Amino acid sequence: MAPTAQRATRPLPLRLLLVLLLALTALLSPGTARASGGDDGGTQGAAAGGDFAVTVNGRTANPGAGSEYRLRDTTPTSPVAVRGRHVTFTIDPATLGVYDYALTGAPDPQRMVTAPTVVFSSKVPVLTAAQLRGVRIGELRLRDDVLVVTFTTASGGKLKVQAKDAPQGGIFQMEQEFGVAVEYVHTLGPGLFYFVNEFTGKVNLGNGVAGDATHQMLLGKDSPQVATRLSLSATTSRWSVASGGRMGGVLGEDAVELSAGATNCTSDCQARNRIQGSVPVPPDPTSPTPIG
Repeated sequence: MAPTAQRATRPLPLRLLLVLLLALTALLSPGTARASGGDDGGTQGAAAGGDFAVTVNGRTANPGAGSEYRLRDTTPTSPVAVRGRHVTFTIDPATLGVYDYALTGAPDPQRMVTAPTVVFSSKVPVLTAAQLRGVRIGELRLRDDVLVVTFTTASGGKLKVQAKDAPQGGIFQMEQEFGVAVEYVHTLGPGLFYFVNEFTGKVNLGNGVAGDATHQMLLGKDSPQVATRLSLSATTSRWSVASGGRMGGVLGEDAVELSAGATNCTSDCQARNRIQGSVPVPPDPTSPTPIG
């Protein structure tokens, strides 16, 4: 029987060892550049994930992470309560207005308050009794930190509320489809006021309280689309919003960036108005003076 052949074990060439070592070093090096996720470019110290819960007719829904809760064709018999990690508010079906829109001040690198703070006491569309007749929830969708709810009425009108549970950013929007222009009245919470930003010349809202090591200055703005401001005081703004138009709410750095205004579109507005890349952000205003 022939002896079993044995393969000689030879060391890898030095050049090959060096190539493998360099490749491994590149993979493990903490200094290796990595891509930022998301269309907003991504930033360090991003907000902790939100978690909305919604209560309709006394029943609370809060689906697990990654799951979605849906509700359709339901008559609301009481205000719809929305409670999140960073944001809370209530929608009253009697007026289709949003009330006590507040930041909770939950610990987060992007928070602007350290205690519950009402940013808007109310955001109310001025609708007639005929327009408000037969209010129903046409559809409600809730998934993690995003809520979208569309109210319908017997007149064929619609009002959609979109909200995100986050401490800042473009995190709120109301859109009306009643076939005619609708007046919106925004009333700020206690201690907040509208002012002209000394660095941008634009109207912002805030409380004039500078941030410290735990939070940033509270800053925000109304974000109109196909809407015209009718009046403005230190605590109240009135807007005429075209059918298909909307009033958004922007908080934090996005509220003071030097970007152009929204375009006049009444569908797919978010996608069409997305800013590609970054825009300059001026310093925070100092000692802002209330309007009026």
